[in-house]
Amino acid sequence: MMSTKAFTLVSAVGWELLAGDKERVHVECVECCGKNLYVGTRDCVVHHFLLEERALPTGTATFSAAKQLHRHLGFRKPVNELRAASALNRLLVLCDNSITLVNMMSLEPVPSGARIKGAAALALNENPVNGDPFCVEVCIISVKRRTIQLFLVYEDRVQIVREVSTPEQPLAVAVDGDFLCLALTTQYIILNYNTGFSQDLFPYCSEEKRPIVKRIGRQEFLLAGPGGLGMFATVAGISQRAPVHWSENVIGAAICFPYVIALDDEFITVHSMLDQQQKQTLPFKEGHILQDFEALQVMYRRILQQAGFIQFAQLQFLEAKELFRSGQLDVRELISLYPFLLPTSSSFTRSHPPLHEYADLNQLTQGDQDKMAKCKRFLMSYLNEVRSTEVANGYKEDIDTALLKLYAEADHDSLLDLLVTENSCLLTDSAAWLEKHNKYFALGLLYHYNNQDAAAVQLWVNIVNGDIHDSTRSDLYEYVVDFLTYSLDQELVWKYADWVLQKSEEVGVQVFTKRPLDEQQNSFNPDSVITCLKKYPKALVKYLEHLVIDRSLQKEEYHTQLALLYLDEVLRQKSGTSSKAAEASEIQLKLQHLLQKSDLYRVHLLIDRIRGAGLPMESAILHGKLEEHEEALRILVHELRDFAAAEDYCLWRSEGRDPPYRQRLFHTLLAMYLQPGPTAPELAVAATDLLNHHATDFDAARVLPLLPGTWSVQLLHPFLAGAVRNSVHARRTAQVALGLARSENLIYKYDKMKLKGSSVQLSDKKLCQMCQNPFCEPVFVRYPNGGLVHTHCAASRHTNPSAPGPGART
Repeated sequence: MMSTKAFTLVSAVGWELLAGDKERVHVECVECCGKNLYVGTRDCVVHHFLLEERALPTGTATFSAAKQLHRHLGFRKPVNELRAASALNRLLVLCDNSITLVNMMSLEPVPSGARIKGAAALALNENPVNGDPFCVEVCIISVKRRTIQLFLVYEDRVQIVREVSTPEQPLAVAVDGDFLCLALTTQYIILNYNTGFSQDLFPYCSEEKRPIVKRIGRQEFLLAGPGGLGMFATVAGISQRAPVHWSENVIGAAICFPYVIALDDEFITVHSMLDQQQKQTLPFKEGHILQDFEALQVMYRRILQQAGFIQFAQLQFLEAKELFRSGQLDVRELISLYPFLLPTSSSFTRSHPPLHEYADLNQLTQGDQDKMAKCKRFLMSYLNEVRSTEVANGYKEDIDTALLKLYAEADHDSLLDLLVTENSCLLTDSAAWLEKHNKYFALGLLYHYNNQDAAAVQLWVNIVNGDIHDSTRSDLYEYVVDFLTYSLDQELVWKYADWVLQKSEEVGVQVFTKRPLDEQQNSFNPDSVITCLKKYPKALVKYLEHLVIDRSLQKEEYHTQLALLYLDEVLRQKSGTSSKAAEASEIQLKLQHLLQKSDLYRVHLLIDRIRGAGLPMESAILHGKLEEHEEALRILVHELRDFAAAEDYCLWRSEGRDPPYRQRLFHTLLAMYLQPGPTAPELAVAATDLLNHHATDFDAARVLPLLPGTWSVQLLHPFLAGAVRNSVHARRTAQVALGLARSENLIYKYDKMKLKGSSVQLSDKKLCQMCQNPFCEPVFVRYPNGGLVHTHCAASRHTNPSAPGPGART
């Protein structure tokens, strides 16, 4: 959404000031250095102006220009390019395929007459590899076919240092350090002139559009791509930013961070490098040149960076951080002060000339450990802030690796947070550092992030086994179990299954029981797991419980095996090998619950196993499964004397069955209570309780003759009241049902009488509505809609529903 007013068009030099008494002047190029503005024209003249900027109350600025002088260069060709080298007080002028050095103030050629001949275009290296501050590195496109030349330009002389051949004729060039970004005839490439390595970027057609190559920062360029795209590319041949969408016929581009400015024949458009959206459009017809003059900005940023290091040396960290941000400091300049923090593979070299006078942090703090600790805390904070911002663009590996080293050295909690989130820590450097500081758990996380789970688990296993020491996590064994539980590497899980089970069967089995369900079904077959767990009985019980209870797998083998394992443990505890009565009771309750709820285990096998084992409750349940109710109730009543359990048995076995089945069970139990014997008084109490609690489950007419005559009405009052109420309710329900049936029958009779009351006339002219043939005899079928059909046609239709009928209402 174009809502930003990032730039305002302001006139700097009036046309009359440039043209003087001439009727027309054609501007070919411009250059600005500080307050000095230079204009090159088609008639081989260089004009020099001084610009003064004044701020207006509205917040905008206005410029006033004062012309200093102009000079004709003595050629009949236009001035193609102007480049200022303020450190040398020189202006490089490209005209007639020759680069002339002139004084920035007088515009006079240098007395030595030094010049570069055979140049079609030039670019200055703003990130020079040469350490001499009194020279400028210049790259030219040579008039020689398919050749790039590199020169060192001094105050009064030039020196060629390299000549590089290119695959095609270069048309435009930008340079950064050892890297050239070239627009060839059909494509853009990156070329390292030091090693000769070439990297293709993407194709374009030079015949259809003008190439654009701009250096936008360290090791990064902006190119005019196909389809009206401004493409960003690093020296590695990749793009770390999305492209900006500009005009198909763009003729110039400039950078003013965070904006990209593009010029076509009608507009100047402004795009953000942060979100690639177009932010502003300025109408500007017949535009010819668009350049960004950052000489002052570069100088200003360098001053801010130097000031930041001064504040940093004084431990004024807040001020230093603000200066580093404003000066767009390459964060590696700061990291490089801290010994060993930059990765060994980093290609970083400090700015030249240097931004400060310190070799490293030891020199800056003069060995003061307290100051050094404060500096390290500041760097931790600063790196954590900038690692996800534009400051880290292209340097993520250096920043994250340095941050990891600081965290590990300081035993900082954020070390683990860094490793379990997205990061760019270099494995080799980081691993050696973590091992040096005994951060083995963190090293395992680093291995895991780099898809080396086997190395991670082995490291954690060594910690748990005590082979190496790291107290980061006291629950590391449980962590390993959880890690294996969610690991997709089957081979890794099977490799460490025995180890986790040997440590703890109950916890170790979770690598199988807590896995995602789809993996349990597809990758870890239950039969294979059971085979593995046969050496671990506690784990096997847990796993079978998972299959039978949690997953409700309907497989006889699992139910029977779980019941047998429960039974073995109960028998073992009953034999006196264990004094844990509570545990024995818990296992026995689990066995009883399984025997009651499951219908899949082998009942006869279990009955044989518990015969004579002193497990009457389990025997009763098993006999109940076989519908041997009298035997089951006999055990509960006469062996266990557990009348509540006998009552629950009747409820359990009759659950989901019809009322007569439930009634038979309760009558069987009542008959057992009423049998004469030495315990008759106790059973009599149980019988009265049974009757009084379950009056509706008995046939009162059958029960009353069985009861002893000595029992009082008061004793059986709840039963009798419930029986009478049930009887009355049943009778009234039957009467209601009978009344409803009579009413329904009356309705049917009425409908039948209505149908019989209407006459039907039949003649030889009437046709059957199904077969369309006349009636030959007075026999027919009449449908509710009045349609008449033959009897055989009606019968045919009912046996063949798809046959055509007399109407929708039949």
